[in-house]
Amino acid sequence: MVTAPGTSALMVFVHRRRRGAELFLLVLALAVGVGGYAAVGLGVQGEVPPDIVGYGGWLAALMVAAHVAVRLVAPYADPVLLPVVAALNGLGLAVIHRLDLTEGTDFATQQLTWMTLGVVLFIGTLVVLRDHRVLARFTYTLGLAAIVLLLLPMAPVIGRTINGARIWINVGPFSFQPGEVAKVMLVVAFSGYLVLHRDALALAGRRFLFVDLPRGRDLGPILAMWAISFGILVFQRDLGSSLLFFGLFLILLYVATERPGWIVVGAAMFFAGAFAAYHFFGHVRTRVDTWLHPFEYYRGPLGQNSDQLVEGLFGMAWGGLIGRGFGNGDPGRVPYAESDFIMAAIGEELGLTGVLAVLLMYGVVVERALRTAIISRDNFGKLMATGLGCIFALQLFVVIGGVTRLIPLTGLTTSFLSYGGSSLVASWVIIALLLRISDQARRPAPDLTPPDERAQAEESTQVIKLEKVR
Repeated sequence: MVTAPGTSALMVFVHRRRRGAELFLLVLALAVGVGGYAAVGLGVQGEVPPDIVGYGGWLAALMVAAHVAVRLVAPYADPVLLPVVAALNGLGLAVIHRLDLTEGTDFATQQLTWMTLGVVLFIGTLVVLRDHRVLARFTYTLGLAAIVLLLLPMAPVIGRTINGARIWINVGPFSFQPGEVAKVMLVVAFSGYLVLHRDALALAGRRFLFVDLPRGRDLGPILAMWAISFGILVFQRDLGSSLLFFGLFLILLYVATERPGWIVVGAAMFFAGAFAAYHFFGHVRTRVDTWLHPFEYYRGPLGQNSDQLVEGLFGMAWGGLIGRGFGNGDPGRVPYAESDFIMAAIGEELGLTGVLAVLLMYGVVVERALRTAIISRDNFGKLMATGLGCIFALQLFVVIGGVTRLIPLTGLTTSFLSYGGSSLVASWVIIALLLRISDQARRPAPDLTPPDERAQAEESTQVIKLEKVR
């Protein structure tokens, strides 16, 4: 704060860009990715992989390109988000490479290709979208597009069923999950809608047990979202996406209105839907039964086979506190370990310590997203940052909950870690949106001080500097 006789006090804040800190953290993230890749080669094959230079150079090029883009077009963006997700992506590539050496697959190379595409779209999003508030103009357009994307897997020609869930579409030789794009669009649509209608949705209705419930006339949006989520569960057999979309809308509704009554109504609708799904749909009942009695169905009949869950529990128990080390475990016993159960593979070879480190990194991502929401200057940015952060939080909860048998398996992927191009590309775009919102929130506000007061403040600053020199 600068003061001088005859002038008013003026608080002067120094806005730091922190791009140097981001670059330093990116070097550490690169060490995680390349070091993990080298450790896999030493543990499994007894030598450093011969392509370590090319692999490390490509990872470094991607991270430097992302850093330069942030430095040029979003200089005030959060300096922690990019290094943390780069470390998670690098660790995921190392674990997938470890599974490739066991199973004779080549998923790591494909995942690196998808990472490259994700970084390209990350840079493109930052360059094209210079102000996140522009997206508020397309609230209903993006909402309609998200619904169309969710319906695409039901189309008779391009829709495809994999592992019992009809959530894929085929476009030529490529397969894609449109729901991964739809979740980003839904966050934007939810945020724009709630900014416009939050005053009406915040009005209180009847009071029940010290909680003001919403009015009956305002239940339309949550009923519509509940119906969409239930339809995804019934027709596409995708329990994970159903939980994600409904939970995401409920969280944003509560944040926008600050009414606990919406949580009560949403919880009641969730349990009612879960009860109906268990009693009327066999695939949901199978998931719940294998969750409650996994060892009874171990190596059991088709449709009630809990091999994936039980083998994952065995592997994590064998890993213990510090893990077996890369190459000393047997994560290949777990079906689809590179996608649904990659956390079980990490728990087996890196132990509880490695799992906690990964959870801590995801916690940092969510914390930085919520911090961005708090400091954002506009309500649309606050809700959007909250929703994007909650995507990571909800996905991680349902994935870790399923792997550790806290909740039934859902089939969602672990962002940045699991094999899957759709999820990885969408996750990089989400980080780009968060960085754009944080850049807008952290950059200095326009100086609206009158010229005469600004001149007096500058003169006072010079006087104080001269006094210090004397």
